[in-house]
Amino acid sequence: MKRMTVQRQCILDELKKSRTHPTATELYECLRHTLPHISLGTVYRNLHRLAEKGLIRKLELGEGESRYDPDLREHYHVRCIRCGHIEDVVLENVLDVSTIRSQQGNFVIQGFHLEFIGYCSQCGQEIRGLNHEL
Repeated sequence: MKRMTVQRQCILDELKKSRTHPTATELYECLRHTLPHISLGTVYRNLHRLAEKGLIRKLELGEGESRYDPDLREHYHVRCIRCGHIEDVVLENVLDVSTIRSQQGNFVIQGFHLEFIGYCSQCGQEIRGLNHEL
C-alpha cells in the first residue's frame, strides 16, 4: 500500500470499533457523519485495498453483500440464516490447516473458512412466536 490516506485510516478505525462484521454500505453510513464527502465507491475501493494488503479480512458468507472483519486471527463465524447477523465463534481448538496442507498433494491450500449457521436470538424468538400462532 503506497500510503494510509485519511479516508482509509478512518475506514479501518471504524471497522476496528465494530464487532458486527459490517458491510461496505453499513460502514459508509457510519462514516458519513465524520467524513460527509466520502462516497460509497471510495469505501468499497479502500476496503478492497485493505483486504488485499492483509490488514482486514473480507468475509463472503452466505448470500448478499460481503462483510469485513478486522480480526486477523484464525477464528470461525456463526451467521443467522434469517437476518444475516454474524458473530465470532470462540473455540478452544482451531483447526490446524498445516496438517491438511501437507496431506493434499494435488492442491496448494491457501486457506479455509468454516461457517456455522442458525438463528440469532432475536430471529429465533420471532420464529418460535410464529410457530405458536399456527
